[in-house]
Amino acid sequence: RKGEVHTLLGENGAGKSTLMNVLFGLYQPTEGSIYIHGKKVRIDSPAQAVKQGIGMVHQHFMLVEAMTVLENIILGDRNTKGIFIDKDARRREIQKLADQYGLEVELDKPITEIAVGAQQRVEILKALYRGAELLVLDEPTGNLDIANEQLLMRLAKKAAQERHIAVLSSLHDLNQALSLGDRFFFLKDGVITCTVPRDGVTSGILRDALGGDLRLVEVEGERIVLHGRAT
Repeated sequence: RKGEVHTLLGENGAGKSTLMNVLFGLYQPTEGSIYIHGKKVRIDSPAQAVKQGIGMVHQHFMLVEAMTVLENIILGDRNTKGIFIDKDARRREIQKLADQYGLEVELDKPITEIAVGAQQRVEILKALYRGAELLVLDEPTGNLDIANEQLLMRLAKKAAQERHIAVLSSLHDLNQALSLGDRFFFLKDGVITCTVPRDGVTSGILRDALGGDLRLVEVEGERIVLHGRAT
């Protein structure tokens, strides 16, 4: 669903990161199918995922330390023709995008010289610059302080709403999930056991669903019925 932040919840080992790595082409699924815009696709590599409009920010960042911020973002640039690239034009485009979303980055700084929160902003900026229609965030708050956590959550919502993209984020913290998510998916042993929309959700409902006490029984449009209780 474009324009929404989808939050994936589950215990350690439930399969959240595995599912995300399958979507980004790092792992190949042993069963099941991936559909994008209603069309079945096979994603063999991260490069193929990017072409399909999927961007991912990994729990452990995938940045080239020997490069600057700008060089990391334009690496594999979709607009490159031949062996030449107009760095000045790319710089203006990237800076405009950074300003639009409050992604404060120093484009000429080496990756090794910027903080963890800034590295994450680089990863997000890279995904947005590459035209992601689905932005996948794997445990995005794990290495951040409170200020950067709040910045990240504002950014995710802003990107979903203003760029009209879908954001999929895995989280452990239920309070963060409530602050960020528009829709919640609960994963257990690799299976979605429950889906809950944001309206009317409480931390108690999330805890019950996370513990496996709730199951998806019936879907009536936007209405989800869990053991006879409408949410």
